Amino acid sequence: MRTQSKLYFYLTIGAVLLTIIAVLALNTGVYDFGGTSPFKVLWLYIKSDPSLSLSDKYVIWDVRASRIIMAILIGSMLAVSGTSLQGLFKNPLATGEAIGLTSGATLLAAIAIILGGHFKHYLPEVVQFSLVGISAFLGALLAMMLVYRISTSAGKTNVVMMLLSGVAITSIGFSITGFLIYISKDEQLRDLTFWNMGSLAAATWTKNIVLAVVLIISYTVLLPKGKALNAMMLGERDAQHLGINVEKLKKQIVIITSLMVGTCVAFSGTIGFVGLIVPYILRLLFKSNYVFILPLSAVLGSILLLIADTFSRSIVAPSELPIGILTSLIGGPIFIAILIKFKKSL
Repeated sequence: MRTQSKLYFYLTIGAVLLTIIAVLALNTGVYDFGGTSPFKVLWLYIKSDPSLSLSDKYVIWDVRASRIIMAILIGSMLAVSGTSLQGLFKNPLATGEAIGLTSGATLLAAIAIILGGHFKHYLPEVVQFSLVGISAFLGALLAMMLVYRISTSAGKTNVVMMLLSGVAITSIGFSITGFLIYISKDEQLRDLTFWNMGSLAAATWTKNIVLAVVLIISYTVLLPKGKALNAMMLGERDAQHLGINVEKLKKQIVIITSLMVGTCVAFSGTIGFVGLIVPYILRLLFKSNYVFILPLSAVLGSILLLIADTFSRSIVAPSELPIGILTSLIGGPIFIAILIKFKKSL
């Protein structure tokens, strides 16, 4: 009971901090509401006040609010996926990139951007509009299926083989993507480059609904797995003796993390370091207790990405710095500082 109370206490602090950052993010931007507070504009929009201009409505609701929610959802899912994979592999470097998910998503997105013009007009209009996102999601899913197929034998999945096959698929995927970049035209190259850098500029409420559904389904399965991942730290045999269905746990984590990473990459492009740095910070605070790390990573991931996105759209205003650059720029030095400070304990 004491453990649960501590967890709720930390989650409450995280939720309050996230709310404060979201409020500050809503108030950040170059658009002028004519001297009116953005919060008052949002309240007038909720009340459907007829005096509110269409441009004010669009900026406060469809640009700022939707983008804040997308940053919260994607940051949370990237962090939880990284935490889950690190617990499964017992490897602090395991993320969606490590098992080929990002590479698969990037490859099919590159195919859609560079070769999509040749077959796009044969597809339904809805699919044409979301072709890159759908392709990225399918790429992550196919990469996951291939890695799982290679690493599974006689109904049992070899975790080391899964990690190694992920490295191989990542190498193949990026080499083919490199070839596509080589043959691409200037406009296609620019689109692919910006997609690879990651951005939340295309946030919409429709995408947020999809992300929220994926998040609810994923967290219903993953968040209660803290004790099971703690048992996995002892080794697979010991975990089985403690009553953990190891093979079922592996399948659930790999499939759910693929779903989360694929959806996030489809909507935002490649955003690195969130799934790596968040579990590291929490592990240093709570050791390897996944009962704490798993749910807290959901909150800390949202905080980290929302801060990064707020800076990305204000640091070089009115232009926007790709968020993938900023997360790597923030995450890299923090990661090095953590390693230097805690290298003895690590």
